[in-house]
Amino acid sequence: MPNAVIVAHGQPSDPIPAEEALKRLAAEIDRITARVSVTSATLAAPGALETMLDGLSGETVVYPLFMAKGWFVTSALPKRIGGRSVRVLDPLGVDPDLPRLVANAIEAQLEQLGWSSTETDLVIAAHGSGRSRNPSTVAMSFAGNLGRRVSMKSIRVGFVEEPPSIRDAAIGTVDTALCLPFFACTGGHVLDDVPTELQRAAFRGHVMPVVGELETIKHHIARLLDAEFAAPDQPRMGTTRA
Repeated sequence: MPNAVIVAHGQPSDPIPAEEALKRLAAEIDRITARVSVTSATLAAPGALETMLDGLSGETVVYPLFMAKGWFVTSALPKRIGGRSVRVLDPLGVDPDLPRLVANAIEAQLEQLGWSSTETDLVIAAHGSGRSRNPSTVAMSFAGNLGRRVSMKSIRVGFVEEPPSIRDAAIGTVDTALCLPFFACTGGHVLDDVPTELQRAAFRGHVMPVVGELETIKHHIARLLDAEFAAPDQPRMGTTRA
């Protein structure tokens, strides 16, 4: 069976918990796929990606679980892959289907809570960057596309590493408010920074799972990986040769 390796950034200060969390996510996606064996590795765990790739036989693709096609995807990841013959797919954050899939997840969440979208504020909590405009540009573009698919009372975007902060974005939201962490994985920012900022804003709404762990996204990634190993005459989606 061909292979897919889901790669995320991880947490350099404490790589093991993030490595294990990504492993659990990969196992969930592996149970959904039909044509491919799914494993994982974080860039933060020393040698994890290289060891994983060297232990696989057969055709292999790498799926970057990142929210932007920035330095980690375009420079750090290819360097770690080296001369190994694998295909690298486009990262989650630039997937053209992402706004539609997240809109579906939001509508399902609203139905579960019994809330109306037009009476619900949405706070998108994103990473941002003090060095590059790319992460915030991706988040803002996503928010605009999302707003064309689901009618919320408001859609606000706040960042961990640049203004406006998540606190500033969340201030003044109604009780029927959702927070969507625009992150690929649950890590330190999601466990610490996002809750702290929401508490500072007196946010009283509901916090959704991170984008990469939404059920609609897990199934989408599984379908995408299966499609990579479909019949040879069918086109492959969003790949580059590493």
